Amino acid sequence: MILRGSLFKKYVIYFVTLVTVTLAASGAISVYFTYQEHKAALLDLQREKAAAAAARIETYALEIAHQIEWILVPQIGVQNNKQRQLDFHKLLRQVPAITEIFQLDRAGMESLRVSRLGVDGETSSKNFSKEAKFLEAKGGKTYFSPVYFSQQTEPYVTLSMPNVSAKDGVTVAEVNLKFILEVISAIQVGGKGYAYVVDSQGNLIAHPDISLVLQKTNLATLPQIKAALDAKGGGADHASVARNLHGGDVLATFASIRPLGWHVFVEQPLEEAFAPLYALFKRTGLLLLGGIVLSVIVSLLIARRMVEPIRI
Repeated sequence: MILRGSLFKKYVIYFVTLVTVTLAASGAISVYFTYQEHKAALLDLQREKAAAAAARIETYALEIAHQIEWILVPQIGVQNNKQRQLDFHKLLRQVPAITEIFQLDRAGMESLRVSRLGVDGETSSKNFSKEAKFLEAKGGKTYFSPVYFSQQTEPYVTLSMPNVSAKDGVTVAEVNLKFILEVISAIQVGGKGYAYVVDSQGNLIAHPDISLVLQKTNLATLPQIKAALDAKGGGADHASVARNLHGGDVLATFASIRPLGWHVFVEQPLEEAFAPLYALFKRTGLLLLGGIVLSVIVSLLIARRMVEPIRI
């Protein structure tokens, strides 16, 4: 009887342990690879959305620059302020995002202004010689300013570029960024995912919740924002699990808009992103528990059959 009890317990423990370890290892491996594949698929989707939004915004900004550049090409005949003023009015009709456009001479003095918000002026004689919008463009570059808010309601950016001839000075345009808000608001990832845009300083310039933009929220301390700013426009494939502005865990990816120094982020709460996996984990756990119970029953039957002849 002692022999039977001792062998019986050993066989039961052996079979149960063998089956449990096998099932646990198989389940863990399956869950791990499923998790990685699901995460990779989510990140690919978010990368595509972020890259597409970044491309649209970049194309939009460069198209405005090309429109301005086109009207600056000298035309046959006499080119004077009157003709340039007519060209500026035509540009405002063609590009609704431009609310003001003005011309600076070689010394940085304003010589012509056309605005849809105020009265046109030809000789306001304001001096912009010390400002970046003049200095950068005078050096031959197309300049995009940091984002600012007009009357604390709408985001704007200043775009300036050199005229065809150095003696013609610089042309400056004030551009409304409402189009960016439309692009960002259209991005949906699952039920709770969203997109937003930050500038080169981490300031929020477009977000589905416009109140956060109007509050001039700075997100530079968030790990995903810091990673984007440190990448200096070269981290379009970066993705991470991070925390959002409200402290929630999110799956975050971003794409950079290099000419502007901005970054488009797409984020989705982890709870929603991995909801299918959580259901899979529960099913796997139940199957593992069922397998262990079944292994115990089968082990009891096998151990009894093996021990009985020995006892006899």
